[in-house]
Amino acid sequence: MPFIVRNLAVDFRVGEASILDYLIKRIALPRDEIISWKIVRKGLDARKKNAIRYVYTVEICVKDEGACIERFRADRDVTHVSCKKPKNFPRLATNAKIIVAGMGPSGLFASLRLAEYGLRAVVLERGRPVEERVRDVQVFWDNGRLDPESNVQFGEGGAGTFSDGKLTTRIRDENLGYILEQLVRFGAPREILHMAKPHIGTDKLRTIVAGIRQELLKRGFDIRFSGKLSDIVSRRGKLAGIVLNGIEELACEYLVLATGHSARDTYEMLLRHSVRLERKPFAVGVRVEHPQELIDRIQYGRRSGSGLPPADYALTFHDKETDRPVYSFCMCPGGVVMAASSEEGGVVTNGMSSYRRSLPFANSALVVSVGERDFSGSHSLAGMEFQRTLEQKAFVAGNKSYFAPAQNILDFAAGKGFRPVRSSYRPGIVPVDLAEILPREIACALKAGVTAFDRKMKGFLTEEASLIGVETRTSSPVRIVRGDDFQSVSLPGLFPAGEGAGYAGGIMSAAVDGIRVADQIARELQMNQGESSDQDLCQRDT
Repeated sequence: MPFIVRNLAVDFRVGEASILDYLIKRIALPRDEIISWKIVRKGLDARKKNAIRYVYTVEICVKDEGACIERFRADRDVTHVSCKKPKNFPRLATNAKIIVAGMGPSGLFASLRLAEYGLRAVVLERGRPVEERVRDVQVFWDNGRLDPESNVQFGEGGAGTFSDGKLTTRIRDENLGYILEQLVRFGAPREILHMAKPHIGTDKLRTIVAGIRQELLKRGFDIRFSGKLSDIVSRRGKLAGIVLNGIEELACEYLVLATGHSARDTYEMLLRHSVRLERKPFAVGVRVEHPQELIDRIQYGRRSGSGLPPADYALTFHDKETDRPVYSFCMCPGGVVMAASSEEGGVVTNGMSSYRRSLPFANSALVVSVGERDFSGSHSLAGMEFQRTLEQKAFVAGNKSYFAPAQNILDFAAGKGFRPVRSSYRPGIVPVDLAEILPREIACALKAGVTAFDRKMKGFLTEEASLIGVETRTSSPVRIVRGDDFQSVSLPGLFPAGEGAGYAGGIMSAAVDGIRVADQIARELQMNQGESSDQDLCQRDT
């Protein structure tokens, strides 16, 4: 069984190939005593700008395991661990009709997991394959012509396809390693298996999702692009089928509903069927954009530009006046601010980076928490309507186009001024007082927030930074209520999954949720098979 060595701190200029030398010195073992070793975690520690370092966690296997157990007994950074056994997936023989709606992380990993059990499904995606989708999005960014069914939110890969591709999550789950291994299998860099803050970038994500599609096709899955889930069919209180594109009915016993947080028409359709929905808190605000070189200088000091990765940041603040959290979200080093609309007549912003994060600007959402006190009425879709209203105001402020309202950060903080505004956002920007678009309390909290962030990162509040609005799709404004069995409490057979269902936030947690749902479906099918076998035995006995 291996040992885990933690907190191995090494100067950032030392390459990974030399880590074994530092490891041997740290644990005082002869080189020939180590059978094998591998890095299992690597994180950058830049808290002391004059001593920036990487901190490693390393797994080693040794010849004399018993002697090393005794040797490291008092060493808090060395742990003896058991080998993980690979998960066993029983093969299930069934004709059960399974449909997966949505090809974002939740839907894709639910499908991959179903395939592990030998199951097949029909997979629906309202948008287009990623190759076509990229062209549709490019047309929107270049010319402002939005395709409501193929855009940054809808299409193969989900909204995460146009993002920084972050693979970080706060949840703990046994499937996290499995997800990373699958991503590597389909083209992600192997380093994501050990980086503390792994990311893939939009460019590599596009290749990965296309690879997963090919794998599902080889496993016998039926993938329907431009296949919109337009209705559901129930009989005797259970799911019986779905309607595709308003015309074709497909029988369905198990529906994995992984449609993403922007499928507003899906929420409306579920509400018509009295499927229980509840509104949930989320956050809204703007994108902030700085020169990446400036962020590097703030975070790394004089070490900036000396082989370190593009710097990121994570900032939080609680505004006492409005009693609201303000925080940065989805920070994209070396990336662009992009138009992310999915409905005509609404402006939505988001951020995106490639794997190399090599562009000259850094951006991040700066958002404020919103909830019950911000939504009018008791309607379960009131939060969704709150989002929509902000997006439509931004559209009007951008001269009734998909040009985004923007403002210099100093002018926004001061509430006056007309400094020049620049941004990577396409199709373009229109200088606007953002406080006239945002609700008053949101604007006040943001103003206090950017001032507080400048105290934490001196130079954050600068003439070189711009704010671009509005950022509204931080997470789902709705939760589709489900029970411990992952099924809708209103409609058995309906399995809400992922970010759009209100149970995840980001690529990794959405993928985990899709896997959990697939495992639950497999458990139910396995139990049903067991019951059928028992009935057959009883019939033969009689």
